[in-house]
Parts: sequence; C-alpha cells; structure tokens
Amino acid sequence: MSSSAEKRVVTSGKYVNLATRNGWEFVERKNLCGIVGIVAVTDAGNLLLIEQYRPPMDKVVFELPAGLAGDIAGSEAEDLAIAARRELLEETGYEAQEMIRLVDGASSAGITDEVVTLFRATGLRKTGPGGGDGNERLTLHEVPLVEVDHWLAQRCREGAAVDMKVYSGLYFANAAVDR
Repeated sequence: MSSSAEKRVVTSGKYVNLATRNGWEFVERKNLCGIVGIVAVTDAGNLLLIEQYRPPMDKVVFELPAGLAGDIAGSEAEDLAIAARRELLEETGYEAQEMIRLVDGASSAGITDEVVTLFRATGLRKTGPGGGDGNERLTLHEVPLVEVDHWLAQRCREGAAVDMKVYSGLYFANAAVDR
C-alpha cells in the first residue's frame, strides 16, 4: 500500500527534519543522497567493527563501518560505492579492492525514512590509521568471524549496544564464507 499524502516538515534542525505524513511523525536526514554500511572481512577472517559512543542511546554502540553519501559540499550526487570506500578507509584505515552492493533496506521504518545500502568489501589492505574524521571518536575492532556472536554478547553484558545492521552484515559475511 502506498500513500500519496504530502509530507509536511514540522521543524528543521541542522542535520534532520521532523516531518509528518498522514499524522505520522518521522525523522528525515537532510543534505545527503544515501547511507552506506560496509561488511568487511579481512583475509585473516576478522569482521571489522566500529565502537563509538552514541548520544541517543547514551552508551557505546558496536556497528559496521558506515556513513553518509553526498553530505560533503561538491559531492551531493556521490556514488554510493565511492562513499562506502571513503567511509571504510576513514573509519578503519582499510582500502578495499572491490565494493560489492548487497542490499538496500530501511533502518527503522517506523521513525525514519532513511535507507541503508550494505556493501561487501573484498581484497582489504590496511593503508591508514582509521579512527574516523575529526568529529568522530571511533575504535576499530577486528573480531574473528567465528567469534563475533559471543564477542558481541559479552559487550552487551558489559552495557554496550549493538546496531542491528551488524547482524545483517553477519548474515552476508557468513554466506560469503559458506560459498
């Protein structure tokens, strides 16, 4: 079922709008053309995960490397695969020989209109320090793929949270290993 009802912006912040459609409030991101997440497994079989404090959750969250596309002035129509390469290098210090588009999906359809495109990064090579841009405080974790579930469960017992896209990434990472 689709709706032709018009969206109305209720209030606008620096990075997001609060909007309504048919009386339903939701958040939309401003000034971007997409959101990317990267499923990156090293040749040694380690899944690359990012740890960072997230104010909305008020706790540390473990995530796939990810970021926004088209949010930099002059690159408003940035190709999503290029954004994925940029974000992977920026956050982890790894370059990918190939970036394979896997799937597009709603991140939280009841509260936001954002769609995340997941990529699998292959042919990884460490070429930089990672850690994010100047505004981010990220910690890279290289977790053996076979231990990720246990490792994440331990982090949750310690009070952290896990972004659900990590579990989607595990599905694709394990499917690639099973081939």
